[in-house]
Amino acid sequence: MPAEEEPEMSDPRWLTADQLAAWRSVMSLLKQLPTAVECQLQRDSQLSFVEYYVLVLLSEQPGRRVRMSDLSTLSNLELSRLSHMARRLEKRGILAREPDPTDGRYVHAILTDAGSACLTEAAPGHVNRVRDLFIDALTPEELQALRRSADKVVARINKVAERSEKAPPGGRHDLEKPSNPCLPDSWTATDGSSP
Repeated sequence: MPAEEEPEMSDPRWLTADQLAAWRSVMSLLKQLPTAVECQLQRDSQLSFVEYYVLVLLSEQPGRRVRMSDLSTLSNLELSRLSHMARRLEKRGILAREPDPTDGRYVHAILTDAGSACLTEAAPGHVNRVRDLFIDALTPEELQALRRSADKVVARINKVAERSEKAPPGGRHDLEKPSNPCLPDSWTATDGSSP
């Protein structure tokens, strides 16, 4: 019986030295900037960067409320991770949750008055940190170029993700989608979050 032939794979398109240097610079930025911003928020406001971001999103919603499922989409957080965060913020009086009055199957996240005050107090220090580390480091032209480049990459990521959601892994329809399609289940931390 003849051995089954392996599908022919094209050679990898290795990065040039300039491409590798650009990639490493972006990776360094993605690692260091959020950490530097988070340190300021933790120190001054006892908020993580993700918590701050979720509070900002809530503050921008009509009535400072939104369905948890919609907030999950807006914040790009898995609903289970968002629920754990909401529980922590509820204990601090920053956020409240209650059933959606129009459809009891859903839960609303609500930015409380205390949460709004917390956000108002945290915002100036956060904006100063962002300005110091990011905005003031670049010219207006560099900021526009970076924004265009970031938007272009995000659009491509979304397009690739959309294509991969339409095609089941390995062509099989009987497999459950993992909680994070980029990581095997064994890479999920014990608290349910991803590394």
